[in-house]
Amino acid sequence: MIKKTLVIGASTNPSRYSYLAMQQLIANGHKVIGIGKKEVEVHGVKITANKILYKDVDTVTLYLSKKNQQEFYDYIISLNPKRVLFNPGTENEELQKLLTKNNIAFEEACTLVLLSTGQY
Repeated sequence: MIKKTLVIGASTNPSRYSYLAMQQLIANGHKVIGIGKKEVEVHGVKITANKILYKDVDTVTLYLSKKNQQEFYDYIISLNPKRVLFNPGTENEELQKLLTKNNIAFEEACTLVLLSTGQY
């Protein structure tokens, strides 16, 4: 099943996990969109610096530290994704409470591991 995935904290740096996750999401047939610090393209995916109100987002996968997530709280909730993935180092109890309040599922899990084990 193809899952439209928004990568928040998308990077053009091949040594960053967000870059690797985008690569693997595409390799597994998922539609990928990204938000990063600048307007660029990675693996054929346009990364924007703007909070675009995408439709039908299945998964938001986070690659931002807790303090850098705050500006995205309302945005993530407005997308109404099916789930939000908190990759290692991005865990955030405050955002998790907001997600629960808005009936949005979340997991503390690594996107790369979920993909490699067929659990994505």
